[in-house]
Amino acid sequence: MNNQRGSLMMAVLASGVLGIGIVIGSIWLFQGAPEQDDKGTEVSVEYGRALIRETSVLMGPSHEDPAMRLSGSNLDCSSCHLDSGTKPGTLSLLTASSRYPRFSGRDGVEGDLLDRINGCMERSMNGQKLSRNSAELRSMAAYVESLGNQYAAMGETRREANEPEAFTEPPRAANPAAGLLVYEERCQVCHGDNGQGLQATLDIREGYLFPPLWGPDSFNDGAGMHRVLTAANFIKARMPLGQPDLTDDEAFDVAAYINSTERPHMANLEVDYPDRKNKPVDGPYGPYIDPFPIEQHRIGPFGPIREFYRTLE
Repeated sequence: MNNQRGSLMMAVLASGVLGIGIVIGSIWLFQGAPEQDDKGTEVSVEYGRALIRETSVLMGPSHEDPAMRLSGSNLDCSSCHLDSGTKPGTLSLLTASSRYPRFSGRDGVEGDLLDRINGCMERSMNGQKLSRNSAELRSMAAYVESLGNQYAAMGETRREANEPEAFTEPPRAANPAAGLLVYEERCQVCHGDNGQGLQATLDIREGYLFPPLWGPDSFNDGAGMHRVLTAANFIKARMPLGQPDLTDDEAFDVAAYINSTERPHMANLEVDYPDRKNKPVDGPYGPYIDPFPIEQHRIGPFGPIREFYRTLE
């Protein structure tokens, strides 16, 4: 009788241990399983890295799956975020995640990293906003966040940008005609005689080795790079690629020339900057609450515009 009771007790204990093991194993499997979106696409840092590096291939306008035609151009995010954002300096992604959430004057609300990536998708990539639950958006955010962790582990010397002295805005209006000469001498060899860029291969779906700077496959007129001061800062820091040695005046003028050319138009730009006082002085589209003409907002001089807004403070 005692043996039977002992055997029964051992069986109960064994089943309990087995049950606990199943529960623990289930929890481990659930936590360890890759996160997926509602399409079953896995969310991962590696997928995010690939999307930044090969945007045209993975979600460009010629993708074989119409549902994946999310970008409106054959640009890659790495066309501006050089080396997939891993290079310290201008437009690096190494510290991007640490700046969000934050208030966006353009949107008039606080936005997070997902909102910021979607802003690039709609403007710089001339595409569409991604679902916040999509593997694409969440993977790109995961990649940018991983770069933040990488930056935190970097030594001070590795954090230093190998760039010339930062752009200083000349106290004059930019000169697009002078910028054309700079473009022909220093930029045209890579970006083409008509700003069309240089394709990576004969198949446009493979994107560009050097991106177009205007025309139908470039960033639209709502993009940050369509602002002359933003463009000049980037050009001075990074261009020509591998030999960034333009003067402030050259960067200023060539930025004005590039942004004087035709590019895709983004709808509903008039709703940007609901508080017009937050609009950048080089905001290239209206409406404005100041008396300066649109051409001055596009090429300067910007000093008088800044002074006007200082009087409102």
